[in-house]
Amino acid sequence: MENEKSDILKDTNSAALTGTGSDTGAGKKAENANEGTGLFKAAWWIAVIILLSKVAGFLRDIVVANYYGAGVVSDAYFYAYQIPALVLVILGGVGGPFHSATVAVFSKLITDFKAKPAEDVKRLFNTFETFTMILFAAGALLCFFFPEQIMRVIINDGSAELVNLAAFHLKIMSPIVFIGSVMGLYYGILVTYKRFLLPNISPSMLSLGIIAVLLITKGDKTGYLLALGTTIGALLQLMVQMPAVLKLGYSFRPAFDFFKNKNFNEILELLFPAFLSSTIGQLGVYVDMFFSSGLREGSWTAYGYANRIFQFPVGMLLTAILVPLFPLFSRLVAKKDEDGVRHYFQKGVGTLIFVGTYLMTVIFVVRTDAIRLALQRGAFDNEATIVVSEILFYITLSIIPYVFRDSATRLFYSFNDSKTPFLIAIACIVLKCILNIILVKPFGINGIALATTLVTLFNATTLGILLRKKIKIGYTRLLKNVYKILISGVSAFLTGYIISEIFDKFIEWNFMTGALKLMLIGAVMLVVYAICAYLTKIEYLNDLIERIKNHGKVETQA
Repeated sequence: MENEKSDILKDTNSAALTGTGSDTGAGKKAENANEGTGLFKAAWWIAVIILLSKVAGFLRDIVVANYYGAGVVSDAYFYAYQIPALVLVILGGVGGPFHSATVAVFSKLITDFKAKPAEDVKRLFNTFETFTMILFAAGALLCFFFPEQIMRVIINDGSAELVNLAAFHLKIMSPIVFIGSVMGLYYGILVTYKRFLLPNISPSMLSLGIIAVLLITKGDKTGYLLALGTTIGALLQLMVQMPAVLKLGYSFRPAFDFFKNKNFNEILELLFPAFLSSTIGQLGVYVDMFFSSGLREGSWTAYGYANRIFQFPVGMLLTAILVPLFPLFSRLVAKKDEDGVRHYFQKGVGTLIFVGTYLMTVIFVVRTDAIRLALQRGAFDNEATIVVSEILFYITLSIIPYVFRDSATRLFYSFNDSKTPFLIAIACIVLKCILNIILVKPFGINGIALATTLVTLFNATTLGILLRKKIKIGYTRLLKNVYKILISGVSAFLTGYIISEIFDKFIEWNFMTGALKLMLIGAVMLVVYAICAYLTKIEYLNDLIERIKNHGKVETQA
């Protein structure tokens, strides 16, 4: 799709990419302003695209919950899915090391986005893809031939039925491990060329594959059809991206010059610690699975639903802002433009915290009603709703450190420093184990959620402290705005809580009144939040208003 809407982010900063016009302060400011214009224009498009993808994922969860509820079959599927999901996050996911390394290196090599790639760039592409395909083909074979052994390591205290079900689910989904090896590279290439549409809409294919299989077959008692739909969806996710990559001039030809290719070695230098860092980070999920397997049936399913509900708005927010920010960070760091890096980091983090705080207050108020409205039908009962709601409360506490952590990690990668996030991630795993040991026994699955929030806070704080060794961020200004944001958030929360109590007292809950309640509370809280932000002079409010009025066309001054 040569003229796809993802290409709406035109290269308004050709001077920056070619190295011209950057010698003067005025020229640098103009470059950054132009790039900022494209940046936030892209962010709005990405937000819309991701919203559609998140809606597809939400519909998938509704269908899965209806057929499988929260019990041993759903637990088996979600335990097994964490293996291929790990690969999708590491390779195909936004901000994963394969995606991040691709963007960081290819952004420096490609100076003309309209021309076909140079031979050294195509060679790098082929070498990298060959390497990943070999590596993860081995992983896929292990999952296919030894699924039971793998699941017994993860499910430490589960029943034989749970382990056997999970093992067969894993065998069915094993091809996803290989599929992910290509997906991350494609994602990185398309983002480097500012093709944001397909990479961000492709995850919806995974959801659509699951939905289609379950609606056609009406589900099954074992969940095997659910696993099959997941594999089909992952294949569709890859196939959606492939034509666009081919059209850019990247046709795959096996290349085995792994240690002779200078550019590939640069990727490996960034990739290896980043890969370990992300893997270590994902190990936190397996630590949680290990501790949850001994809890009551459906606990892990409930945790997964709560996390995905959390990710619905927060993940969309992060991706919309950070996907266009990361290549911008890389280019600004390459130009040694410290002022530009500081400006866009402060703006990006501040905007994330501002919007994220509103989302946090809304989730606190309406989470139970939202879960009941969305999931409570079929095999998913009221007890499951309450469990998911409690978990969601503890996870939502992590929003502010969550968005800061992900922003800071991208900036470290832009400085070609993946060692620091890696070492912090190791410390986080150790801390996670300790906190789970302390909290799971008295709080059950809620203890795992609380431990996750505390670990996220530790991670964000440590990254923020160490980031000051790279660049002077100017946290004082950011913290002053955060203080004002929290005041606005508390005001919005109290307003929403009062409305919710009054509504429940006088109006009987059903699907229509529940939907009305959610819309009313969300709208009123937004108004209160905006008014408080205006009165306290939070600088990010005016930026957002201008971008909404101008559809993201407002220029951002550096």
